[in-house]
Amino acid sequence: MTESILNRIFRHRIFRHRYLSALFPGKAEGVAAEDVETLRSAFKERYHSFKMLLGANNHALEIMSEIEQALQGHASFDMAFVRGKCTEVTINVHRMIQQMDRLAPGRYAGLSPRYMDIRESIEGILAVRRPDTEHLLVVDFDAVGEDMAPLVGSKMAGLCDIRNRLGFSVPEGFVVTTYAFDRFFSETGIQTEINRRFQTADLKDVENLHALCSEIQQLILRTPLPGELAEAITSACDRLAQRGGGTLPLAFRSSAVGEDAIHSSFAGQYHSELNVDPEHAHYAYKTVVASKYTPQAVIYRMNRGFRDEDIPMAVGCLVMVDAAAGGVAYSRNPVDAADDTVHINAVHGLPKAVVDGSTPCDLFVVSKTDPPRVVRREIAAKTTRYSPNVDEGVDRIQVDERTAESPAIEEPHQTAIAGIAAALESHYGLPQDIEWVIDRTGSIVLLQCRPLPRAITEESAQQDSSDFPDTGEDDADVIVAGGITASPGAAWGEVYVAAKQADTLRFPKGAVLVVHQALPRWAALLNRAAAVVSEQGGVAGHLASVCREFGIPAIFGVAGAVTRLKTGQRVTVNADRLKIYRGVKDKAISGRRARPNLMIGSPIHQTLKRAGRLIIPLNLLDPDASGFRPENCTTLHDITRFIHEKSVHEMFNFGKNHAFPERAAKQLVHNKVPMQWWVLDLEDGFAGPCEGKVVPIENIVSIPMLAFWEGFTAIPWEGPPAIDGGGFMSVMFQSTANPALATGVRSQYAQHNYFMISRNYCSLNSRLGYHFAILEALVGERVRENYISFQFKGGAADERRRQRRITFIGDILEDNGFAVRIRNDHMTARMEGHLQAHMEAYLKVLGYLNLHTRQLDMIMTNPTRVDHYDQKIRKDIVAILSGKVGGQAKPAEPG
Repeated sequence: MTESILNRIFRHRIFRHRYLSALFPGKAEGVAAEDVETLRSAFKERYHSFKMLLGANNHALEIMSEIEQALQGHASFDMAFVRGKCTEVTINVHRMIQQMDRLAPGRYAGLSPRYMDIRESIEGILAVRRPDTEHLLVVDFDAVGEDMAPLVGSKMAGLCDIRNRLGFSVPEGFVVTTYAFDRFFSETGIQTEINRRFQTADLKDVENLHALCSEIQQLILRTPLPGELAEAITSACDRLAQRGGGTLPLAFRSSAVGEDAIHSSFAGQYHSELNVDPEHAHYAYKTVVASKYTPQAVIYRMNRGFRDEDIPMAVGCLVMVDAAAGGVAYSRNPVDAADDTVHINAVHGLPKAVVDGSTPCDLFVVSKTDPPRVVRREIAAKTTRYSPNVDEGVDRIQVDERTAESPAIEEPHQTAIAGIAAALESHYGLPQDIEWVIDRTGSIVLLQCRPLPRAITEESAQQDSSDFPDTGEDDADVIVAGGITASPGAAWGEVYVAAKQADTLRFPKGAVLVVHQALPRWAALLNRAAAVVSEQGGVAGHLASVCREFGIPAIFGVAGAVTRLKTGQRVTVNADRLKIYRGVKDKAISGRRARPNLMIGSPIHQTLKRAGRLIIPLNLLDPDASGFRPENCTTLHDITRFIHEKSVHEMFNFGKNHAFPERAAKQLVHNKVPMQWWVLDLEDGFAGPCEGKVVPIENIVSIPMLAFWEGFTAIPWEGPPAIDGGGFMSVMFQSTANPALATGVRSQYAQHNYFMISRNYCSLNSRLGYHFAILEALVGERVRENYISFQFKGGAADERRRQRRITFIGDILEDNGFAVRIRNDHMTARMEGHLQAHMEAYLKVLGYLNLHTRQLDMIMTNPTRVDHYDQKIRKDIVAILSGKVGGQAKPAEPG
């Protein structure tokens, strides 16, 4: 015959095989006349599909593990991570369904509809959009209502509220709305380009992040505004000029959605443009908008779990105030919520010097009594001030010595500002942070009003500095002392002195940041810093606010810190005692509150949590249960569990259903004794051809199976533990209440334990007594591909005892380096990415545990018995890993 004819006959045989399989599953496949070569080819195809299915399953489980770790909130992540992981896991589950359909055409048709429903629900969660706002490009301050924060941003909504409702003095102005921002970004294609760049960028790479931010900012600045928006801004500036009797200098200030909220201040993360000529209003607007993508702003949003698309930027345009003095007032002590006095920080000129930490501030502490009383004054040497330039912008200028030493404001202004702060706190029911100026006529004008973050107002009151008495015994190790507590607490780390922008790229995680000036840009490092020390700056500065929000100890105003603290030097910073010690002082840091977990409850975290409910939970646990069906899959994990179980079933049944002994499971023989274990060779798991219905252990060459079996047989089982009356009655009740547990009941696990093997792969479904275990392992020289996945469930006792046994086993596995997840009486454990010798060693541990934890659930309410078995099992594991029992084990990889 020609080659083409042979191919046609071969294809016909394959078609006949598939056709009969589809018509008569489990029956027609046993037609004896089928050609052996055709069956070999068919099995090869099925094995290929099975390997593809296993690969997709492994990837899906890895992604689920990454999602679960992210949900613990210990590290920041962005929406690119959320979308990427959700997309990856759905793709891999879809691949599993495709391969399952190739293994068993049409047999599990119910999987696709369930998958589609779950996927569409996940996509719906990820596609949640902000509610529509009014289609207004510009809104004058007079027209801003209390419910317009989504349109004008939180900062301008608050400022207009105290102006329009409470009657406080606020500059004239208007807001360029979030609708205008959306129009600008959508009509010019900026948003699409930003989305593309963020989706492909590695934001954990600091250098890459800085480059990305620079590119996005330049893109915004060089893109012309849409004509309608440009005209709206120009017209609004003209209206301000008409009301003011001529052209007035302007200030452009950020007002992003969520900015100045109680949970997130965004203090100093965005840019303000001061003293702007109206002719340059368009560029000033774009400059403020572009500051949404500074590195510190992007990192802040990541650390706080905000989605980029949820933070549209409105911009407030205010008439510039030529300030004689300015500053920040807190309606109570910002570092001690138990202190109810008003704290006022003041400087000469514009308040910029207060918030950027460039100039020492006066401090006035005022009581809330009637009338208010100044209870404390600290007058700083304020040698510079910020004033408007004659053209545009602001200048930092030197002042004479007499002015520098004089109070920035006198007592009437001190008590008046305190009265305003107390009134605003009373109105909003929360402590407030207020930025103010005094104009050349002596009038108090408010520029900003926001709540103090919850982390300060609620948590700091729970623990004050008196909880940590200063014994003085460590004073010999004090390197430098003094300054002010910008953020309470204590921490240790290695010093890193930062001076240039480039230092943000080199700053190591866990270091103590030491700087000359407490600039807002250093906030980009707070997610990596243990503590902050600055020679300049005050409690009211933006960096201090973010330190308190992040729970990072900080001391500002520490003279000589930059020269006396050396990069690489290990120190302990005690912000409560205003001391920096040489080395690690355990007493200073013991008992301190943990840093607030900023991701938990954030918008991005909530989005992943909602999607995770459709991905991670495993509800289909027992393959013997009547509800183990495709239509009962409610999560992607359920689908992977169902497919994995049924794919193993399909592979095992191939040889039996086709009367094809070459690919039928063979009974394992150990020491010439047939065991209740069956082995299916997928490819090269046997040393050579194996005739008949049995396979001796000596003919097995599967690396993971042999390692498991060595541990299984390493130490003889002593038999079931002696049980008390309660344990016995629990077993009897469970056996009668759940007949499937009885070994006399026919089920796929009741009689046999099944291995599917190749040289580097092993899949085990095991039932010993009343519990079942599933093991899957890939072990070889390719370290990155190596993994062990182990599941354990069941037992004869009641649920409480079963859960305690699962926890007992889980603790042992965690102590041996497995990542463990427990739900009720079901446990999954995983290990991956280690050398072959390490993986073999811990497969032996699993083999040992699979045998020696039998029926331990029955004694789990007896602490003495539990302690006995815990010590015995741990001792045996040490012996197995050291090679003292079970053959000569290779030494495990350290760690």
